[in-house]
Amino acid sequence: MDKLKVIIADDHPIVLLGVRELVERDERFCVVGEAVCSKGLIELLEQQPVDLVITDYNMPADSPYGDGLKLVDYLKRHFPHLQVLILTMISNHLILTRLHELGVVGVIQKSQLHTEIQLALKAVAQQSQYRSLEPAKTSVIETTAAIEDRFATLSPKEFEILRLFVAGKSVSDIARSQNRSAKTISAQKISAMRKLDVNSDQDLLAYCLERSIFN
Repeated sequence: MDKLKVIIADDHPIVLLGVRELVERDERFCVVGEAVCSKGLIELLEQQPVDLVITDYNMPADSPYGDGLKLVDYLKRHFPHLQVLILTMISNHLILTRLHELGVVGVIQKSQLHTEIQLALKAVAQQSQYRSLEPAKTSVIETTAAIEDRFATLSPKEFEILRLFVAGKSVSDIARSQNRSAKTISAQKISAMRKLDVNSDQDLLAYCLERSIFN
């Protein structure tokens, strides 16, 4: 059986890497391209037939194809056989309902990516819709004061490492730029994540994006 071809679109390198790794664990799928903007996504789709696009809801605004509902509408009109899976941190029910009305195969909350992606891919393989879990009740947005308190516990070096990492730099890249060993940078990154109470790179990115840290 031929594998289903997938393109991933997100303007954050960490997300691209994480989603690719999760998708490629499923032997039914093969990632054939990645894009960091909707213009790049459309160009890839015009080059080859693809079965599934996994795209962030929010993308850079300088593309003629836009993002969000505008992009999804364009995809469904110009690539009617394409299945579209949305990644987002938006929990607005009107937007989520409209996405399903436009024909997306599913919507995944980024904060629940690890627990939902395999369920969503199963739905894609069966050509059925996937309904995302409700945003976890425990993921209530913290107050500004609480966020500031957490970040106040970081050392200046830990803060700078997180800033560079969220910007898309790898641990090796950061180590070279700081003239430190990758082992040292990794240890400081792990220490910072522990202080913020996040357990994975995906959770770290979601934490910072959701709270507009470093933006």
